[in-house]
Amino acid sequence: MGQETAEGPGLRGGTGRSAPALDEVDRRILDELARDGRISIRTLADRVHVSRTNAYARVERLLRDGVITGFAARVAPEPAGLGTSAYIALTIRQDTWREVSAELAQVRYVEHVALLSGEHDVLALVRAPDNATLRDVVLDRVQRIAGVLSTRSWLVFEEYHGVRSPWA
Repeated sequence: MGQETAEGPGLRGGTGRSAPALDEVDRRILDELARDGRISIRTLADRVHVSRTNAYARVERLLRDGVITGFAARVAPEPAGLGTSAYIALTIRQDTWREVSAELAQVRYVEHVALLSGEHDVLALVRAPDNATLRDVVLDRVQRIAGVLSTRSWLVFEEYHGVRSPWA
């Protein structure tokens, strides 16, 4: 896990340092919250076998330390009207990561962006209503971003979330 940097909100900087050590109770709290972010502190405390005060204090510390970055609903793309998903690999000019990532953050339908090492520099997950919209996102928006040299797309036919939490 990277640590928060001054590059901008939500942008992570890879420092190469290890994340702070989490104890077994912290890991169980993360596991429970990953399963159900709407769980009450009382239920959370019962499930991880600590007092409500301890559970509350630990969740507050995990938030303050940036281990927990927020709470959100998991939305199924297809029933929500986003029937076409694709991973878009970008090759960019090496000195343009900050500018390219800032532009990608403004592109509608781009759900996730990652800076990579290897053959491609950036990987973006795009979820669009249909193939025509996906084409427009890639050809009219992403490829026109200054610093983007090329793109390569892979359609997603099916996907699933892992069945096991890394915190369990």
